Amino acid sequence: MTAAQENHDMMFLSEQFKKTRAQTLELVTTLEKEDFVVQTATFMSPPKWHLGHVTWFYEVIMSKMNPSYEFYSQEYSKILNSYYQALGTPHEKTRRGIMSRPTVNETLQYFDIINKRVEEFLQNHIADYNLDYMFNLAFNHECQHQELLVYDLQHLLASAYRPVKHHVAPKPFSIEKNSVKISGGLYDLGYGGDDFCYDIELPEHKTYLNQYSIDVFPITNGDYLKFMDSGGYEDFRFWLADGWDQVKKNNWNAPMYWEKDGDLWTRHDFRGKVPINLNEPVCNVSYYEAYAYCKWAGKRLPTEAEWEKAASWNEQKQRKTLYPWGNEPISENHANLLESYIWGPVEIGSYPSGKSHYGIHQMMGDVWEWTTSDFVGYPGFQSGFAEYNDKWFSNQKVLRGSSFATPRYQIKNSYRNFFRPDERWMFAGFRCVEDI
Repeated sequence: MTAAQENHDMMFLSEQFKKTRAQTLELVTTLEKEDFVVQTATFMSPPKWHLGHVTWFYEVIMSKMNPSYEFYSQEYSKILNSYYQALGTPHEKTRRGIMSRPTVNETLQYFDIINKRVEEFLQNHIADYNLDYMFNLAFNHECQHQELLVYDLQHLLASAYRPVKHHVAPKPFSIEKNSVKISGGLYDLGYGGDDFCYDIELPEHKTYLNQYSIDVFPITNGDYLKFMDSGGYEDFRFWLADGWDQVKKNNWNAPMYWEKDGDLWTRHDFRGKVPINLNEPVCNVSYYEAYAYCKWAGKRLPTEAEWEKAASWNEQKQRKTLYPWGNEPISENHANLLESYIWGPVEIGSYPSGKSHYGIHQMMGDVWEWTTSDFVGYPGFQSGFAEYNDKWFSNQKVLRGSSFATPRYQIKNSYRNFFRPDERWMFAGFRCVEDI
């Protein structure tokens, strides 16, 4: 690597660091002090904890690269450690909301102090593959928490949240709901490029697919309402046994955040308490609910390989692309992501420029899409960072795509998200496939 290349790489890391940190702060700029400390459910974390944790993770990265690095505060490390047993005993997630210290002001001060440490660290180190990988991991980790923070702000504040930026949703184009046939055969699943990716996207490997058809659009609220109106939540025949247990235990009768106002279904989210838009992708449904809908409809969920091929494969050129529309960087014309600042799913047909080579729409943005695949390592998997991803290879399902809360920086077709099948607090939906 030449001196000029080293300087360029370090400048990129420094600029990306500043940009990522600024985006995190932007999400909490309008919060009141009281908002920072509240934990409204066991599955969410207070905004203050997110700020502290992503900051602490940069300390972890610096300590990995410099064994003599001294953490700012051992007490902070105990509280801000999420699940890294190698770094001490993590503070219990369900009790993050009971901690009054560090205060909000102290957390923001810690945020600034570690920012300066990171900038000095980057100035005093030589660019190499390890440094580039570790800091890209930290940036992507912070992007993940930006999205988690938006999930938590939805549960904490909903329409009481005042985002710094808010854009109007694009007008949808005329649409035709149908499905597209995808040819079978061998497909190279996973990431095959040279840029940063998570270890769980590797290694790229061959898998065999039978011929199938996949929906052009995600399942909409209108589609899902037909399932509900037909008694979908009252008929055990559509549900996996564990899913039926969840329905009964939690009294599910609709997606999360749906409320019945007389005869009208409404959804209370960042946009207020508004009537359900029948043409928006259904959001905040669990794997169990997605599975039940598919069974009711006589279809099924895709495997992650089926989803990825539909999003990535260019049949004409016989090669994969980074995004559904190609290798062109993400813009506001392609997908509804965090930087779109729309704060909710948009109607199907709103992003024709983002369709895949097969003509499949909105595979990026709006809602994550459940697949039927279990979250496990690919054949030949090797961990790139201990306790980050591989410790979750049990009882999780893979989701693909992204949501309206996903930052652009971290996403591509090969990205694998994962949640337990009963979880529905994240912005998740689905589309169906059929065997041919």
